[in-house]
Amino acid sequence: MAMLEVKDLNISFGGLKAVDRFNITIEKGELYGLIGPNGAGKTTTFNLLTGVYKPDSGSISLNGKDITGKRTIDINQAGVARTFQNIRLFKNLSVLDNVKVGLHNNYKYSTIEGIFRMPRYYKVEKEMNKRAMELLKVFGLDGENNFKASNLPYGKQRKLEIARALSTNPMLLLLDEPAAGMNPNETAELMETIRFVRDKFGMTILLIEHDMKLVSGICEKLTVLNFGHVLAQGKTTEVLNNPQVISAYLGD
Repeated sequence: MAMLEVKDLNISFGGLKAVDRFNITIEKGELYGLIGPNGAGKTTTFNLLTGVYKPDSGSISLNGKDITGKRTIDINQAGVARTFQNIRLFKNLSVLDNVKVGLHNNYKYSTIEGIFRMPRYYKVEKEMNKRAMELLKVFGLDGENNFKASNLPYGKQRKLEIARALSTNPMLLLLDEPAAGMNPNETAELMETIRFVRDKFGMTILLIEHDMKLVSGICEKLTVLNFGHVLAQGKTTEVLNNPQVISAYLGD
């Protein structure tokens, strides 16, 4: 059973077909890339997969479960987490609290228990702190757990956003241009981080990226979008050498 199976996904905005008959199958544990020129429909596809938009037609299956058109929170609880092209951290919260925010799927106490600081509140908070610190340690951020998220360097903010996404305990992780704004050293470190996350957590990863060095370095398979259509699909090397893909990026 595939981790993600999308069939004939469509969405239009007015007269514009932003995503047109999109199909993709991603197996468990794959590191898969979704690429294409600006405006090709990549982020719109992510928004469809995560419930930000509801598709006009088509189906989305996660590990055999139909999640088509469900609410974002329901899709997250089913096992899909994402990061964003523009980092969306709670910048005035601590690094630790940013990760704890993502633990809502697995750790809970009632409002009354929180207000009156009842025993369950302290028990759950202790468990959440422990789990959040474990995740921060994976990314080398445990020593900065009390820093404001906004005070972290750019590359570490990217890592924190991935750590927060992982704290929701997903099966499928969607990364939207994780290398955007990074210098070559940060990008190289990010490549290692993504590989590490896939291997350590047994994660299935789908990423959007414009950095072809990163894409060719870590992605096993690719789908190329162009004007909402799938232009090419298959193994990374074959796709990147496809004349239609080269033309879409560089022109004739």
